[in-house]
Amino acid sequence: MNNNILKSADLKQTKKRNLILSVLEAAPTALTVEEIAEIASKDIKMNLSTIYRALNALVDKNIVIKTLYQDGKTYFEINNHKHRHSLICSMCNKKVNIDICPLEPIEENLAEKTGYTITGHNLEIYGICPDCIKHLPSDEDEK
Repeated sequence: MNNNILKSADLKQTKKRNLILSVLEAAPTALTVEEIAEIASKDIKMNLSTIYRALNALVDKNIVIKTLYQDGKTYFEINNHKHRHSLICSMCNKKVNIDICPLEPIEENLAEKTGYTITGHNLEIYGICPDCIKHLPSDEDEK
């Protein structure tokens, strides 16, 4: 699959780009550059600067999506040209993908009214996961 993606985007196929794409395709959620490097290093040793350059080329060609989270870190994931929804813990940054889509009616309405062909959307909802809630002081602790 990587061969076709890179070829259709007029990008040179390299072992490192293929590996980065494979890592992102296998990941259940978006990854930081450091996480990509850690996983990829099992096969090929790469400098972070190499990974950044490869990712920037993939982002420029709309193959990979780059997102800045509330934690100040940049995350990368394959652009499957579908909409995606995530629930993100604002304490530990754990990310859970959401399967339901409350935006489909809005998307259809926008397409009808504007003439756009909508190719995707992103929705990120922030909260506190159950594990982090356990570690927060309760109201009773303050009494």
